[in-house]
Amino acid sequence: MVTPSAPAPTLAFVESPVQLLNVLEWAHARGAGRLLGVVPRQPARGGGTGPGPAGVSGSAAPDAVQGLRIVVLPPTDPMSRGQLRRMAGLARDEGHEVRWQEARGGRFAPVKAFAALAREVRAAERVVIGDPFSRYVQLLLTLVRAEELVVVDDGTATMEFVAQTARGERLVRWHRVGGGGLPGRLRELAYAPVSATARRRFTPGPDGRRRVEVFSSMPVTAHSGMTVRLNDFAWTRARFGPPRLTKGTDLVGTSLVETGVVDPDRYLEAVRALTLEHGATRYFAHRRESPEKLRVLSEATGLEIVRPDLPLELIARRGPVGRTIVSFPSTVVHTLPYALIGTGVTVAVCDVDPSWLTPSASERARGFLAGVTDTARDVHRLPAQTAQAAG
Repeated sequence: MVTPSAPAPTLAFVESPVQLLNVLEWAHARGAGRLLGVVPRQPARGGGTGPGPAGVSGSAAPDAVQGLRIVVLPPTDPMSRGQLRRMAGLARDEGHEVRWQEARGGRFAPVKAFAALAREVRAAERVVIGDPFSRYVQLLLTLVRAEELVVVDDGTATMEFVAQTARGERLVRWHRVGGGGLPGRLRELAYAPVSATARRRFTPGPDGRRRVEVFSSMPVTAHSGMTVRLNDFAWTRARFGPPRLTKGTDLVGTSLVETGVVDPDRYLEAVRALTLEHGATRYFAHRRESPEKLRVLSEATGLEIVRPDLPLELIARRGPVGRTIVSFPSTVVHTLPYALIGTGVTVAVCDVDPSWLTPSASERARGFLAGVTDTARDVHRLPAQTAQAAG
């Protein structure tokens, strides 16, 4: 165990419960994983992992991670903070050091956190990050001297990250809409040097001295010397379950309304239709869904609203869980088939009809959501018109 005062060889930064889960998965897989050109197809329900694309071969992974310190940069919402504290407890149980560093919620909190972390960031031999789009993480990357940078999944954003870096584009979240007028443009201009430095850090060095790895369950392809390591949720499967299955269907909530992508009324209609069509009894809320929205959903559908205290991959693996899990396009349509290998659970995804999108949704939102669904493997696909049947 590394003492708190000494810099850790491996320093990880996480801002959400799922990012912390994926750091634990990465640490677990480091000693036994394979480096791949692409992430292979997801495992069949019987338990085996399907073959990767032709011509892709695995190489032996390095030794297990030693001296991992996980720095939690928590958001301000209580739901996320609660899940992060529980995940931090699991990380400590695994023998990893966890440091809770407030970087939000106060005028000077970001500056104080940056100053407190500067020495550790400069000294780290390997840096692991969970959200390459985070401006605060990008700011920390300006201090990084490590020769190895690892990006673990932050949900479907990983797909956009790999695509944008392959094209050499500025890193912008898929659902973000430009705006802010002149002040917004000035902020972007002032931040441009930080963003440019982050993009360079995410580019492997031609001499192999700067290595970039993506640890992912998403359908991504390595480029420009980048390596991809499969996240098949081996740690989750080793620590939890198998779950007890119920006879009903569980619905998985999404934050597409909260991010301004999907119209609230259309979303309510879709959930009501799916509830009636599949006999759903429970609704696993996304940590960003508002209490008011969940109250309306419960009253309109009769669903039991469940606010998970851990990421859904752990909740589902721990059980009990429905024999069918229905989700809109989101991270879980890629991760749950791995986490639930061999359990007999069917994961289904409901398409988002373009008419559900709000006028303010970004131009790329439609294509991105369709891509999330199209690339999901070993899931049952539900047409959007199923949800449109409600009214």
